[in-house]
Amino acid sequence: MKKKRVLLALSGGLDTSFCAIYLSRDKKMEVHSAIVNTGGFAEEELEQIGAHAKKLGVVTHKVLDVTADYYNRCIRYLVFGNVLRNRSYPLSVSSERTFQAIALVDYAKKEGFQYIAHGSTAAGNDQVRFDLVIQVLAPEIEIITPIRELRISREDEIEYLRKEGIELNWEKMKYSINQGLWGTSVGGKETLTSTGELPDEAYPTPVEKSGSEVITIGFEEGEPVSLNGEKFEPVVVISELEKLASPWGVGRDVHVGDTIIGIKGRVGFEAAAARIIIDAHLALEKHVLSRWQLHWKEQIGQWYGMFVHEAQYLEPVMRDLESFLESSQKNVTGEVAIRLRPYSFTITGVDSPFDLMNSSFATYGEMNRAWTAEEVDGFTRILGNQQRIWYAVNGKKD
Repeated sequence: MKKKRVLLALSGGLDTSFCAIYLSRDKKMEVHSAIVNTGGFAEEELEQIGAHAKKLGVVTHKVLDVTADYYNRCIRYLVFGNVLRNRSYPLSVSSERTFQAIALVDYAKKEGFQYIAHGSTAAGNDQVRFDLVIQVLAPEIEIITPIRELRISREDEIEYLRKEGIELNWEKMKYSINQGLWGTSVGGKETLTSTGELPDEAYPTPVEKSGSEVITIGFEEGEPVSLNGEKFEPVVVISELEKLASPWGVGRDVHVGDTIIGIKGRVGFEAAAARIIIDAHLALEKHVLSRWQLHWKEQIGQWYGMFVHEAQYLEPVMRDLESFLESSQKNVTGEVAIRLRPYSFTITGVDSPFDLMNSSFATYGEMNRAWTAEEVDGFTRILGNQQRIWYAVNGKKD
């Protein structure tokens, strides 16, 4: 009897390694694997994962690189919207999972796979993100989720693999690491409770720098296009900034939020480039946009980020929100200076040809050149007119 062919989303971690062996040996399926690179893997790491896939016995293994597409269709809008979920998390894994699922669907259709498998658990957001994209774009493809279906723990997975003769770096497997262009998430036993603190060794980059360092990021129409005066493509700016700033311990945090399925979740992350770029971009916008542009951008950015997080990237309204965000960026051009320190950074200044903080009009807190004292007095009287009427009618009750 011919074996059923399944495409497994393989990261090389514990969960997907378990899936590869389980699908092959227990479910008697012909397992093929693919890893979708969203900018978090070096060539050497991808080669190691390919070698690992071969040891697991997969028939074929494919690297699908969608980094540029992921930036152009999502990350740039997260920058435009200054998106930080719960004021801290830059939606690194939240956003990349959708694009990994899209890439898997495209490859599965091309190669004629009738099944796609992934290693998501029954408790997290990723299961929804993968399943929803597959169901919307390829309803004819069946989804297999061994970890979710078996309700198996990481300890049980390790025991199963050992019995099957698979040896891995079990110490390294203590933490679930998800790397991407926009940041790296870190999950472990400490994040399963409300009180646990991730140790330094759980984060991928050791903190090695001290003192301080000033860097500059250049933006053109909202996109990061230079680092320390040197021009790059935005994807290169992000990756080079991550290398430069991560050893400062910048961009580390623990995000606590509501999952799509309605429970609280906790995850650590390291996202130096994302956090710095978003803060630098917002600082530049404060100088070049009007107050009402800033006001409505904040609302739209929050909605855009929420929909990305909630697996709604394919919803048509997202294209409308993107149009608004892109339109707002025409004058968001200039250079921002940032001082890095251990575990923190500070925006020190902005230089832009569109800076509305122009001394030829007025100097905040000092002189003005565009109006007289009498004009301010009249303006204030008109501005307060409605309030004066209200108090005249109602009295000073409080």
